[in-house]
Amino acid sequence: MKKIIKAINSSTIYKSKEMKKIIVVIGAGSIGQAIARRISAGKHILLSDLKKENADAAAKTLSDAGFDISTAAVDVSSRSSVQQLVAHAKSLGEITGVIHAAGVSPSQASPETILKVDLYGTALVLEEFGNVIASGGSCVVIASQSGHRLPPLSIEQNKLLATTAVEELLKLPFLQLQEIKDSLHAYQLSKRGNSLRVMAEAVRWGKRGARVNTISPGIIITPLANDELKGPRGEGYRRMIDLCPAKRAGTPDEVGAVGELLMTEKGSFITGSDFLMDGGVTASYWYGELAP
Repeated sequence: MKKIIKAINSSTIYKSKEMKKIIVVIGAGSIGQAIARRISAGKHILLSDLKKENADAAAKTLSDAGFDISTAAVDVSSRSSVQQLVAHAKSLGEITGVIHAAGVSPSQASPETILKVDLYGTALVLEEFGNVIASGGSCVVIASQSGHRLPPLSIEQNKLLATTAVEELLKLPFLQLQEIKDSLHAYQLSKRGNSLRVMAEAVRWGKRGARVNTISPGIIITPLANDELKGPRGEGYRRMIDLCPAKRAGTPDEVGAVGELLMTEKGSFITGSDFLMDGGVTASYWYGELAP
């Protein structure tokens, strides 16, 4: 009997070592794909998006490039939808990476939708995946340079954005619609909230042996950025490109390179941090020709 139990235990250990490592990508856009390409060889990518057809189209490209991939639909503003994605990912194997690149821009949505998707949705993803992330795992959240151009909040407001229970987050007094000037203001608050939330979550994720960071890109040429360039704030965006130190927009591959650093052993000492990469737009906004 002891020999049988020993054999069963050995088999269980062997199988656990053979579990697939899962990289969950939320948001099937160019930036999420660029990071996934750099960290997912030999692993399984679960690529999710609000519109499954977007995930399926991106998955075909990645599959043709040799990646092992499946797709799912997810609405990050819905707890039940995020929980279903977590359960789906767990059924595939061990969740070792999360790339959260879903969101809406100021030209795409109302202040209410932006707060629900970009702020609440990110907090929800961090909470649910933070409950299951594997030891040694990592997460990158795509925030924005916009969070760095929001005037300073109070110490209390920072703490509330970082630590308020997810279901209470949108009830905060300074997040009520009468306090929000416009969609851009809602976006700036959301992205500032993302980096603060990640800082707080890094403490909790660390107890599981996992890391989490944000990247705050500037103008990166993606379909979303092209919407902004063609939208009501297009002139301002072009001015940012012309007057920033880099004098150009960025590419998804450049964000992918930072994502690779943060999600691999090369970045094993980095957690709870925000990486601003905007070609110097924020520097010029506070101290240069882009100053308001």
